[in-house]
Amino acid sequence: MIYHSLLLRIFMLTTLVTPLLLSQTVQAQREIREPEAATGFNEKKAVSAKKYMVVAANPYASKAGLAMLDKGGSAVDAAIAMQLVLSLVEPQSSGLGGGTFMLHWHKEKQQLTTYDGRETAPKAATSELFLDENGKPLSWIDAVVGGKSVGVPGLLAALEKAHQQFGVLPWAELFQPAIALAENGFIVSPRLELLLAMNFNPGIHILPEIKDYFAPNGIGIKAGDTLKNPKLAKALRSIATDGIAVFYNGWIAKKIVEKVQNSAVSPGLLSLEDMKNYQAVERKAVCGPYHQYKVCGMAPPSSGGITVIQLLAQLQQFELSQYQPNSLQAVHLLTQSARLAFADRSKYIADSDFVSVPVEGLLADDYIAKRAGLINEKNDMGQASAGNPKNSVVLANDNAIERPSTSHLVVVDKQGNAVSMTSSIENGFGSALMVQGFILNNQLTDFSLAPKRDGNWVANRVEPLKRPRSSMAPMMVFNEDNSLRLLLGAPGGSRIINYVAQTIVGVVDWQLNVQQAVNLPHVTNRNQVTTLELDTNITALKPALEARGHQVQVRALNSGLHVIEITKGGLVGGADPRREGLALGR
Repeated sequence: MIYHSLLLRIFMLTTLVTPLLLSQTVQAQREIREPEAATGFNEKKAVSAKKYMVVAANPYASKAGLAMLDKGGSAVDAAIAMQLVLSLVEPQSSGLGGGTFMLHWHKEKQQLTTYDGRETAPKAATSELFLDENGKPLSWIDAVVGGKSVGVPGLLAALEKAHQQFGVLPWAELFQPAIALAENGFIVSPRLELLLAMNFNPGIHILPEIKDYFAPNGIGIKAGDTLKNPKLAKALRSIATDGIAVFYNGWIAKKIVEKVQNSAVSPGLLSLEDMKNYQAVERKAVCGPYHQYKVCGMAPPSSGGITVIQLLAQLQQFELSQYQPNSLQAVHLLTQSARLAFADRSKYIADSDFVSVPVEGLLADDYIAKRAGLINEKNDMGQASAGNPKNSVVLANDNAIERPSTSHLVVVDKQGNAVSMTSSIENGFGSALMVQGFILNNQLTDFSLAPKRDGNWVANRVEPLKRPRSSMAPMMVFNEDNSLRLLLGAPGGSRIINYVAQTIVGVVDWQLNVQQAVNLPHVTNRNQVTTLELDTNITALKPALEARGHQVQVRALNSGLHVIEITKGGLVGGADPRREGLALGR
């Protein structure tokens, strides 16, 4: 362990990175902007369609999804095709080596189905997984890079489960766009070049396969280069032909386990048995009211659904519609409600198959009213404490480290069926272990690194076969007649919750179209500081917020929101101007 720590730190000191980048590595630069955003981002315009629509984080992915819908495919078909392309063109954020949460709406049946494709801890893992020889939590670098942080990837299992129920096109056909791009090459984007240049994941320069892929012949790839991935093409062809069995119980599974167990840095515990026994899970959605609407999201192990709903519900009594978008009072109220919701999230939410999560208690009307009553309309409340919802047990707050390298996509097909799906490998470039052309996740660091605090167990501690808590928040908003109004989500680590809630407020309370809501400068609070988005006009609120007692930070907030609204006139899509996403429709 000491050797591994020294190896990583020596790299961080000797790599050709400027002192400025080194100082930014562990904090601000994990949530970056596009190159042009140094002086503000270029706002995008809403896209309209009559029949169907897709929005994804990369134009290649959006085009693949639209091609499936053009062929008569379902929303699930399009989502699968898009995600497979994202595995290639946006490898730092999501892919075959990661996991997902998916919401699916079947319009005719009026049925909402959710899929939990979250990674699981190895059977051999214990609550001491991320403690050093002195019983102290490992540093972030030591925990993330290498095999120790890798959980069983759940993405493909969830995609197959959804396709079996709601797919229309043949499974193999959904793989063709990604296979073609992997074999023929795709154009490297400025964002991918920038992320590689930032060097915030030292593993990409230490571990050989990922190093050779992103820096062939020792020269880092640049925007505009054509990058091919024949290894990934081979894996995709095999999965397309033979199904996910080759991934979970075949030649790809063996490669994954071998790479994890024999990692040059922090070997892990993942086994062939862990891979073989993995199952994606259907879970009942969590839903709650916001004004006349019903807001629905993922149940635990995601904290996103509960926390977004709680944050919004606590705001209902304040009627945000009376305030201008991002006005001082609106921003103040958003941050105060966020403090309360994040306090409960930290203490109570974890994998409900292992921990009794008081979901009904957290969302009960009387509890929401009691929590909302703690909001001071004029002054910052400071760090909020968790409440005592019905059926809660005594637990400690956790210290999980969640990173923002994630991706979100939304689809509405010609039948009106819809998918809202967030996927991730956790940190940018994950564990930095690359297998057969895709990067393995480091999702186990989404567990609390310390299993106990102040003598009490942490709900989100490592346990065998447990799924780490997530902040991913694919959401859907329904009208009073139960028709679908809005589907959305975002990357951004634990800030996802703030991004999604603010966007819903933008559409519902401030009557903005989805693109205008996505373009809004961000404000976040995770029961810590109030953060205002760098290089936007919201930073003008800093003095007034500080006068109310807020501790204010200004920094880049690179969200990657993707949204579709269903209106009487058709579909309206919005893609985040902070990233390279694209909305397309017919």
